[in-house]
Amino acid sequence: MSGTAWMWVGIGVAVVFAVVGVYLLLTSRDAGDDGSGEARPARGSFRQDADPPPRKRAAVVVNPTKFDDLEEVRAVLAKACTAQDWDEPLLLETTAEDVGYGQTRRALEEKVDLVCALGGDGTVRAVGEELVGTGVPFGLLPGGTGNLLARNLEVPVDDLAKAMTVALTGRNRHIDAAWMTLDPEDETVELEDGAGEGSSTGRKRYAFFVMAGLGLDAAIMESTDEELKKRIGWAAYVPSGFRHWLRDRFKVTISCDAGAPETQRARMVVIGNCGRITGGIDLLPDAEPDDGMLDVIVLAPRGVAAWAGVAARVVTRSDKSAPSLSRMKCAGATIEVDERQSVQVDGDIIGEARRLRVEIEPRALTVRVNGTKAADAA
Repeated sequence: MSGTAWMWVGIGVAVVFAVVGVYLLLTSRDAGDDGSGEARPARGSFRQDADPPPRKRAAVVVNPTKFDDLEEVRAVLAKACTAQDWDEPLLLETTAEDVGYGQTRRALEEKVDLVCALGGDGTVRAVGEELVGTGVPFGLLPGGTGNLLARNLEVPVDDLAKAMTVALTGRNRHIDAAWMTLDPEDETVELEDGAGEGSSTGRKRYAFFVMAGLGLDAAIMESTDEELKKRIGWAAYVPSGFRHWLRDRFKVTISCDAGAPETQRARMVVIGNCGRITGGIDLLPDAEPDDGMLDVIVLAPRGVAAWAGVAARVVTRSDKSAPSLSRMKCAGATIEVDERQSVQVDGDIIGEARRLRVEIEPRALTVRVNGTKAADAA
């Protein structure tokens, strides 16, 4: 046989051995560890089915005095949660001693995915204060006369099921928290009788999310009949307003940010994080809840004609200052008055003071609003 023929025979033998080797390698991979040649179980057969993730859960801090049938409320909330594949909500009732602070802390301890307030503006303020800085979303449910924060953020205020659905599925909006300190240099302030940690009175520092004020507006809120509010809503403030609208003016000095103090006469001072008040009136047309600024107005009309001028400026949403209505914008302010005045935050009377400090905490509260479920831009 020639040399060329032997070369081709060698190549053929090498090919045969290569094919046999590959075959043996592949079959050995499928054989069991005991060499029996039985096929090894598929890799996926060693995995157990993963448990489905737990359903999300919401807590609802509810003021039971706002409802005649709390079980019906519970059923509406549970149905809305079931429709979105959430677990049954945790309902935490407020009390006269604790208007929402402790209940919200308990909800956070339970590691819920959402905390809602279902009550008046005072319940919203208490729950919101505890949620500031936590990043836990805040749901606004209609249960009071004003529902002012919900109105300013255009969340449903006339349908509990719709509002709960927005809380469960809406987008996150990060709004500012405003803080008010009463008599900040006075270290002798003591709790009023019966005012505990969960009370809305007897403390020195309060969060608010819509508006705070002193003078006339606080006097109106303080003297408005609660039963009348239940029957006729925000219109209950009207008779109280007529009783106080010509009350004596007082001297007020306001220092905005690092600016020079300005002194003037006033009937009331309003500090706003949002602009809309009861009746859909835009008292502060330039106010935005997430602009990192507070809007301050000082009202000082001296008679009926001056009040008419103020009303016209409010109705036309004029943002210009005038002798009877001055406006300013700031991140913080100190307000001093010549005699103690009643003070309110989001409709709650918190006491009297001669000196106030207000400041803004930008984008510190996460609120669920209408829209797709996605966080707003950072």
